[in-house]
Amino acid sequence: MSDTNTKTINSNTRWFTLLGTVITQLALGSVYTWSLFNGQLSEKLDQPISRVAFSFGLLSLGLAVASSLAGKLQDKFGVRNVAIGAGVLMAIGFFLTAHSNNLIMLYLSAGVLVGLADGAGYLMTLSNCVKWFPERKGLISACAIGSYGLGSLGFKFICTYLLSIYTLENTFIIWGCLTMVMIIIGAMMMTEAPKQVANANTNQADSKDFSLAEAVRKPQYWMLALMFLTACMSGLYVIGVAKDIGQGMVHLTASTAANAVTVIAIANLSGRLVLGILSDKMARIRVISIAQVVSLIGMSILLFTNMSEVTFFASIACVAFSFGGTITVYPSLVSDFFGLNNLTKNYGLLYLGFGIGSVLGSLIASLFGGFIITFTVIAVLLLVSLCLSVTIRLPSKEQEVRVELQHV
Repeated sequence: MSDTNTKTINSNTRWFTLLGTVITQLALGSVYTWSLFNGQLSEKLDQPISRVAFSFGLLSLGLAVASSLAGKLQDKFGVRNVAIGAGVLMAIGFFLTAHSNNLIMLYLSAGVLVGLADGAGYLMTLSNCVKWFPERKGLISACAIGSYGLGSLGFKFICTYLLSIYTLENTFIIWGCLTMVMIIIGAMMMTEAPKQVANANTNQADSKDFSLAEAVRKPQYWMLALMFLTACMSGLYVIGVAKDIGQGMVHLTASTAANAVTVIAIANLSGRLVLGILSDKMARIRVISIAQVVSLIGMSILLFTNMSEVTFFASIACVAFSFGGTITVYPSLVSDFFGLNNLTKNYGLLYLGFGIGSVLGSLIASLFGGFIITFTVIAVLLLVSLCLSVTIRLPSKEQEVRVELQHV
C-alpha cells in the first residue's frame, strides 16, 4: 500500500474517531441535567431534596475515580470495548435508578454506577481522540469537551419533554437506553490512536513520554494538580450555589437568580471554545494563567463589591468561563508536560482533583459558615495557582537523563 493511501486511511480514521467521540460525549454529558429530577425523586422517596441531590455529588466523585482508572482499562480491553461497556453500565444504572425505592439504592445506582460509567467513557475517549490530532490538541479538546457541555443542554430539553409525557420511572429507562445507543454507535466509530513516535522536529515535552510513575516524581505534576484542583473547586462550588448567591447576597428574586443557570451555561461553553482554540495559538500554560486571572476577577467582584444584578451575573460568568476553559485545555497541557502516549493515566490521576474539588468547596462552607470564607479560600488558592502557572517550566529531559546515569 502506498504512503498516500496509508495517509488517506489514517486521515479518515481519525475524523471518524472524532465524530464517534463527539457522539459519545454528547451522551455522557447528559448527566448534568440531574437537577431536573431532584424534586420528583424527593416526593417519590419522601426525602429532603438535599439528601436526594447528594446522589449527584456521588456521581461526580465516581466520575473522577473512574477517569483515574480508565487508562488501565483501555490498556487491557481497548478504547472501543471500554466505551461500549460504559454505555451498557450507564443504561443499567438508569434502569436501577428508575426502580430505586430508598436513598441507599438511589446512591448506588444514580451515584456509583452512573458515575463510574460516565467517568470510564469520558476521559478515555477524550484522550484517545486528542492523540489522533497532535497538531490540533486544543481545538480537538474544545470539540470533545464542548460536546460534553452541549449534551447537558440538549438533554435538558429531551428529559423535560420525556417527563411531560411519561412517568419518572419510564423517563429514566428511556434516557438510559438513548445514552447507551449513542455511546455504542460512537464507540463503533472509534479506533485506538497509534503510539506517538518522537522525531527531530518535536519539542522537548513531546520527545519524552513520562510514565505515571515518572510523572508523579516531578514537582511539575503536583503543581499542575494544585492548579487543576483550584479551578475545579472554584468552578463547581460557584456553579452549584449560583442561584443561592443571587438570592442571599444580591437579594434577587428567585426567578431572576435562576437566570444564573443560563449565564453559566453560555459562559462555560464560551470558555471551552475560546480558550481551547487559543491554546493552539500560544503556550497552553499562559492560557491557564489567563483563565486564573479571569476567575480572580470574578472572585474579587463577589468578595469586595456591593453587587448589583449586572455585576453578579458578570462575576459568575467569569468563574464559569475560566472553569470551562481550564478543563478543556488541561488534557493538552498535561500532554505538553508529560507526553501523549500515557495521557490517559497521567491525566487520570490528576483528574481526581475534579472529584475532590466538587465536595471541598461545600465542605468548607458547611464547616466555617457561608459564602465569604469559601470565596476567600478560593481566591487565595487562585493567587497561589497563578504564581505557579507563571513560574512552572517543562520537565527537563536532560535532568532526567542525568538522574538515570546517577542510578547506573
